[in-house]
Amino acid sequence: MHHLFTHNDLDGVGCGVVARCAFGEKIEVRYNSVQSINPQVSRYMDAYREKPKKGGFLFVTDLSVSEEVEARIDRFLQNGGKARLLDHHKTSLHLNRHPWATVQVAYDDGRQTSATSLFYDYLVQHRMLQPNEALAEFVELVRQYDTWEWEKHDNVTAKRLNDLFFLLSLDEFEDRMVERVKRKEGFAFTDFEEKLLELEESKIDRYVRRKKRELVQTFVSDRCVGIVHAESYHSELSHELGRAFPHLDYIAILNVGGKKLSLRTVHDHVDVSDIAAGYGGGGHAKAAGCPLSDAAFRAYAVEPFALDPPRPDADRNEYNVKGSEYGVLYENRAGEQLFLFQAEGRWHLDANGETAEPAFDAFEEAERYVKRRYAAWLVRDDAFIQYLMRHAGKR
Repeated sequence: MHHLFTHNDLDGVGCGVVARCAFGEKIEVRYNSVQSINPQVSRYMDAYREKPKKGGFLFVTDLSVSEEVEARIDRFLQNGGKARLLDHHKTSLHLNRHPWATVQVAYDDGRQTSATSLFYDYLVQHRMLQPNEALAEFVELVRQYDTWEWEKHDNVTAKRLNDLFFLLSLDEFEDRMVERVKRKEGFAFTDFEEKLLELEESKIDRYVRRKKRELVQTFVSDRCVGIVHAESYHSELSHELGRAFPHLDYIAILNVGGKKLSLRTVHDHVDVSDIAAGYGGGGHAKAAGCPLSDAAFRAYAVEPFALDPPRPDADRNEYNVKGSEYGVLYENRAGEQLFLFQAEGRWHLDANGETAEPAFDAFEEAERYVKRRYAAWLVRDDAFIQYLMRHAGKR
């Protein structure tokens, strides 16, 4: 009997689906949180020491283990056990010092890996799994969602697979996927699932619109961050917030009840796994998380608590539009008026009647500066026209 200990998110459960396809009833699968993996593996080691099991593999996927458990796995192999850990998180790369661990962040062609894709490749390579079209497509959907490549390729099916994962119980999702990928033809949702997903997407849209109005903006260390409290739809929420507020370096989503902090970014120059690691967490460059420790709670909840959300940009303007040759007007909660205008081929900022430095070569750079420094928003046409009338004689 084989044993698989894996994460309890889509990528981790994807490993469970692959394992079921490879071994059927000859594998026991346990889904774990980041906090529970070390006790789970330790209990397995204790049971093995009391009653050694011959022939079975211990697989750990999509999760890292502590130094203490590392040492226990070394002894486990010395005593005749078989183990393989497969992970794709940068924070687990140190485990590659062990012959029983494979931690790979990216393939040679530049694609990001997932635990499901690494586990699938390993089982196929060692002839423990017979691949087919449907299973390969399922693995790729999981990989694209977990690495956020689905956004770049506009692969909505990958995102919808994760939606379905949260709509069903874990066991039901696993059973449905195992049955589906064994059919060998291409992967597809059922008619019932399509209807279910349509209803869920409407619910997600309403939730995201509400949370967008609750986001506050501040600096944590040297990064400009948007902070929102939410218990659901973290991926969808962070995706939409990142697109709506591109001037922010990353989005921080607090789940106070679950004592978790999720970090997401749409930018290549920001690695949120490094930020999460500073609070005892980890993850990927664009998607990471950590426990909501005292330090994280102070930085992301206590200190920003008194801040008010910035208003959304006016979206029905005819005159005060971004990049306009007549200038563009913003304001913020403090009542400051920020006017961007062109002069001598560059964009300049008039802040409350005073021309401020620096000047910018492109409008996008100037707007990013105004939104980051002043937490400002694009005002409506009527306020813009009044501003121009008041300042017409001064410029």
